[in-house]
Amino acid sequence: MRHFSYSKITPAVFAAFLCCNAANVPAFAETGSPNPVSAANQPADTLDSLFAELKREREDRQAKRISERIWAKWRDSGSATANLLMQWADKAVAEQKNSLALDLLDQVVVLMPEFAEGWNRRATLNYAMGNHGKSMSDIARVLKLEPRHFGAISGMAAILAASGKDELELRAWEQVLEIYPANRQAQTRIGELADKLAGSRI
Repeated sequence: MRHFSYSKITPAVFAAFLCCNAANVPAFAETGSPNPVSAANQPADTLDSLFAELKREREDRQAKRISERIWAKWRDSGSATANLLMQWADKAVAEQKNSLALDLLDQVVVLMPEFAEGWNRRATLNYAMGNHGKSMSDIARVLKLEPRHFGAISGMAAILAASGKDELELRAWEQVLEIYPANRQAQTRIGELADKLAGSRI
């Protein structure tokens, strides 16, 4: 079996391979408003400390709890206006008013261009609307601002899967696993892709 080199993947590498349609929206983002009483907002929690916990944790349920605390921090822009726009965008998506949601998310990224989750939410919506090139462009912005954003990397992997780019998808999931070792989706998909690629080279 060939051993693959799981080098870091840049958005520019992925962008060259975009094409195709896909039926399912990938898990770029978790929706919901920041919860002021959640463990995610305890003073001791920082993103660095949470990511260190996530990297150490091997139990699936415990890792999910840590990931939820990370998502809660990502969702809070620090701006009441941006948070409200994000909530309105979520509501518009739930009501299948995608054009309105996109307008709202456009306002978020203009208002707060350093807010990674604004770009990530727009990447998710662009994917759902079939705008894969725009989705990839938004993912590139997310990863420039937050290279550890496992949601955005998972979304990138989904676009690559839809494009049939197995080796690049494999590297993307490996990157997710470096950040979030207990991620079951990444574990499963890496096994499937490794077997598929090994079989294709026999």
